[in-house]
Amino acid sequence: MSLYHEAAEFLQSTPSEGGSLKARVFRRKDLKSPPNQLYALVLETCKWSGVLKEVVERAEILRHERKLTPALSLLLVHDLLLAKGGIALPQSHGLRQSVDRHRGRLSSELTLARVRRKAPTLEALREQVDRAAAGEEAEYPRWVRVNSLRSSVEEQLETTFARFGRAASLQDVMANSSRGGGEARKCVYVDEHVPGLLAVTQGTELTKTEAYTSGKIILQDKASCFPTYLLDPRCEDGDVIDACAAPGNKTTHLAAILHTHAPEFASPAQTIFAFEKDAARARTLEKMVKTAGARGVTRIGPGQDFLQVDPRADKYKDVGALLLDPSCSGSGIVGRDSMPELHLPELLDAANRKTGQTTTTKKKKKKKKNGPTPSTEDAQKHDSNPRKRKHADVEDPSDKILRDDEGNETVVTSEKDLQARLDALSGFQLALLLHAFEFPAARKVTYSTCSVHAEENESVVMLALASDIARRRGWRILRREEQVTGMREWPVRGVAAACGGDEDVAEGCIRSYKGDGRGVMGFFVAGFVRTGDDDDADYDGPQDGTGDVGEGPYVRDEQGVIVRDVAGMPVLKSTGLPVSLEPREADEGDGSHASSSDTSDGSEEDNNDGGDTDDEDEWNGFGD
Repeated sequence: MSLYHEAAEFLQSTPSEGGSLKARVFRRKDLKSPPNQLYALVLETCKWSGVLKEVVERAEILRHERKLTPALSLLLVHDLLLAKGGIALPQSHGLRQSVDRHRGRLSSELTLARVRRKAPTLEALREQVDRAAAGEEAEYPRWVRVNSLRSSVEEQLETTFARFGRAASLQDVMANSSRGGGEARKCVYVDEHVPGLLAVTQGTELTKTEAYTSGKIILQDKASCFPTYLLDPRCEDGDVIDACAAPGNKTTHLAAILHTHAPEFASPAQTIFAFEKDAARARTLEKMVKTAGARGVTRIGPGQDFLQVDPRADKYKDVGALLLDPSCSGSGIVGRDSMPELHLPELLDAANRKTGQTTTTKKKKKKKKNGPTPSTEDAQKHDSNPRKRKHADVEDPSDKILRDDEGNETVVTSEKDLQARLDALSGFQLALLLHAFEFPAARKVTYSTCSVHAEENESVVMLALASDIARRRGWRILRREEQVTGMREWPVRGVAAACGGDEDVAEGCIRSYKGDGRGVMGFFVAGFVRTGDDDDADYDGPQDGTGDVGEGPYVRDEQGVIVRDVAGMPVLKSTGLPVSLEPREADEGDGSHASSSDTSDGSEEDNNDGGDTDDEDEWNGFGD
């Protein structure tokens, strides 16, 4: 019973609560229902509410079942008619019986509603509903990253996407997405910029496939793959840090790239240090890392703030690459968790049952004149943060809603408010970037946001390059000609004016804009590199046993290039000898391809990944 009452509460509170539905559901600590089930029920019911409103009103169950509220009737009828498992209540339960006894009439009204919409089948009606609820997302493809720890593009094209047509271009996928995702129109396209990335028709249900549940495929926007691919960590880069890791898309992408670049000869083990200061989000990160088969190389610091970490701690002496994707304004996000319009059923006047007009129209108009609705009054009464978005309070269309990348919404009523918010975010972002520059062995850093504002992007880059730590240690922009092929060829670059007219820096920055026809959200990423021997003259950080400041496991020359022997093998600092040509043994947690018979959801197998990983140590964080 808790499921439907809790779902009804979220359905009715949607207009007056700040933040996205997903954020509100998952941050509630007092729920009795599983958050995933609750979120899915509320979202799907809201999507179908336009159809279900007609069904409930014409079947007149609110007239006959006085204990049913409009919200409960929508939820119960949705599960009765549309959910595979039916109503999640015992047959003897009063709520279930109040709907079950009208099953025949409700089913007939759903058929009539389908016919009125000229949908030949229920599946066709479902496509109509999904397309209407998709909003701006309908114009975009669905991006799927094939996880090389568990599968390959070839395998996925032959299995998960075997029945999909092969699109000749991304535009073909986007055109089919905008028309809807019927079986005849489903197609897939192999991306030309990011290795292992596929674009598929929008509306394709992938979360219930074996490939998704076992971690073989990961749903991740193309632009979100840019930072990891640009960083491109290799064995000579040593350990890697993901400074703001949850939910784990980029962390698992890092692990996949390390796996792809793993040398055939024996080499020092690499570790990904994944930081997440929010304990709840860290649990999501842990689950994703396990499912993706990346646990053997990943150490998670739950509840640990990257800014509080000592770069000179011995455990980080071999960190050569860092990925920073900090909180931002989220201004580039496409339709993130957008809620469809909710249509609540009402009692029909006997004279108007055929036309669908209600008896409460005049009352509703009167309420609008006389004052706020109860939900608005309640929102005003309990609103402890007047800047937090309360949808019912937002009357002025000139008000801007700033939703950050975690789903939190803030009303900004002026350009001054917006600028103050961006200044606060960019200050934090710059602090994070300068902290990354402090790591002794670091030679690669990527910085990214899902924002379109220059204040969070090029401005942060320019301030970082002009900083004292960047000058002392020799940090500079990763130039376009030095970037990996896909990123070098990406056509949209930084804004030169925001870079003070410095074309080299602007060309080194990578941008994307939503709605520009390239099928991605608004995004920004820049890479930084440090070459040569520039460093703090008085730095007395951890030593690596050779008397030198830690610069990774390999010897480098005066230009920062790794020293190699005549066979091309890098020379280890620890021994002064080239890396041995012994064959690399398969690691327990190296993420080798798992078949579907090995695991159903990735969790059992991943519990054995990396046999030397200590769960207790991992969940206590890294320490300082």
